[in-house]
Amino acid sequence: MTGRLSGKTAIVTGAGSGIGAAHARLFAREGAKVAVTDIRESVGNAVVQAIAAAGGEAIFLRHDVASEDSWAEVVDRAVQAFGSLTTLVNNAGLNHMRGVEDETVEGWNHIVSIDQMGTWLGMRAVMPHLRASENGAIVNISSVLGMMGNVTCLSFHAAKGAVRMMSKAAALEYAERAVRINSVYPGMIDTPQLDTMLPQEREMIRTSIPMKRIGLPEEVANCSLFLCSDEASYVTGAEIIVDGGLRPG
Repeated sequence: MTGRLSGKTAIVTGAGSGIGAAHARLFAREGAKVAVTDIRESVGNAVVQAIAAAGGEAIFLRHDVASEDSWAEVVDRAVQAFGSLTTLVNNAGLNHMRGVEDETVEGWNHIVSIDQMGTWLGMRAVMPHLRASENGAIVNISSVLGMMGNVTCLSFHAAKGAVRMMSKAAALEYAERAVRINSVYPGMIDTPQLDTMLPQEREMIRTSIPMKRIGLPEEVANCSLFLCSDEASYVTGAEIIVDGGLRPG
């Protein structure tokens, strides 16, 4: 199948690399016009150039997802460029390895402002345009760590768990208002965040996964593609886990 997002106009946050970049490239390939947003201009522009080279349509917008003003500017510029807005992938996120006693108020607020508040700000900012489209779709990228505990990453667990419940609540709120809201839960995915790991650490993680491999960013994006397409017209409030069986069901 091709053109599964023909006529769609999308914002993908944190789209300069990893899972976000995979979303932007796939969505453009399937016919969507894509606003690639990231706080890092060089990598964001590189993704836009790659999309254009492949025949797709995209623009780059510098974006701080924790800023209400930045969200307003990004939405306005995307609508000016594309004429409408139908789709949002709330992907931008951040993590650090701190537990109960190691975490600081500053560190906690930083993670939560991006991973949790940024998701809410995004839904709020796009909602008038998605409602007006009468066929809107939002995918919030959470994490399997929003569903299960670990010995570190306390603030990340808290924020991604909140994304899970926000997605469910918002899905119910807009179920009769022409906007579908779903969430995706990646496990260990081969992104630049893994580059800091030692080979033995990667191998330990790989062997802990039932499928015995680390996932690809495109495998996450494929799930969002379905959820944002009209094929998922009766799907809202759903959760898709993409983790190689780490947390089955």
